[in-house]
Amino acid sequence: MTSSPQVVNSAVTRYADPLETPRPAERSKRLRLNEGLRVFLRNKLAVAAAIALLLILLFCFIGPLVYHSSQSVQLADGNEAPSLGHVLGTSPEGRDELGQLMIAGQSTLEVGVGAALVATLIGVLWGSVAGFIGGILDALMMRLVDTVLSIPYLFFVVTISAIIQPNLLLIILAVAIGGFPSAARVARGEVLRLRELDYVAAAKCSGSRLHNTIGRHITPNMLGVLVVNATLNVAYAILAFASISFLGAGPPPPATNWGSILTNGVNDIFNGYWWELWPAAALIVLTVLAVNVLGDSLGDLIERRNWRY
Repeated sequence: MTSSPQVVNSAVTRYADPLETPRPAERSKRLRLNEGLRVFLRNKLAVAAAIALLLILLFCFIGPLVYHSSQSVQLADGNEAPSLGHVLGTSPEGRDELGQLMIAGQSTLEVGVGAALVATLIGVLWGSVAGFIGGILDALMMRLVDTVLSIPYLFFVVTISAIIQPNLLLIILAVAIGGFPSAARVARGEVLRLRELDYVAAAKCSGSRLHNTIGRHITPNMLGVLVVNATLNVAYAILAFASISFLGAGPPPPATNWGSILTNGVNDIFNGYWWELWPAAALIVLTVLAVNVLGDSLGDLIERRNWRY
């Protein structure tokens, strides 16, 4: 008994359609993503950190669109206690404190993320080239990293601020210079480990160029440690920017950030103006803590290779 031609043709057509033909690689990728999402959601601390970070981002970038406040100097309204008109009181200059925290958070987060990205990018490139090539070039490049680490960081930034009027771009570059050595050391250590593996040796024997070997065969396999290092650099940059501004070496007024708000709070701490100190301090601590926890969780997630299906 033979099958009907219509049945055979419909079956061939159904499996010949590239959109309906099973693709093992895509199915495996979807399974990995779904499993990774489930693993992440089971980590309650990581989920809490992600939610906290999302709320901070909304507070800083969406908050000013919803909460309209006066940020002009009104000395007659300075240091007012929290009230219905000013939820978190006013600053010594008479600015609404809640609105100022939102605007200050924008520059703080921009410096944190921008400096971390620049530091990680430079550090990964620097450490990867040094570790992969090795020899005299490796020694020279890493001695330069040690030299950067030997320079007192705050002294370096304050000196630059005294010579050139600081702005966000200059501070991002200065903070990135202080943060790239850690990324360079981490990247070099991973490259020294990965370059001895068989698939990297096979790529070199096949004539793969340096940038192709590093970009396609080495960097994807050290993403876990790089993500952790990048998030640490974000936290480091936020704290560094707050310290710089606290010392008076940050961008001049009317620019503001959480560090400069802390300066006002410390100056008036014995006058009972708690709203000028603790909200900014709490935001800095919460942001740094959330970034670190989220970075550790994402690093563990990326390093997880043997998921069960």
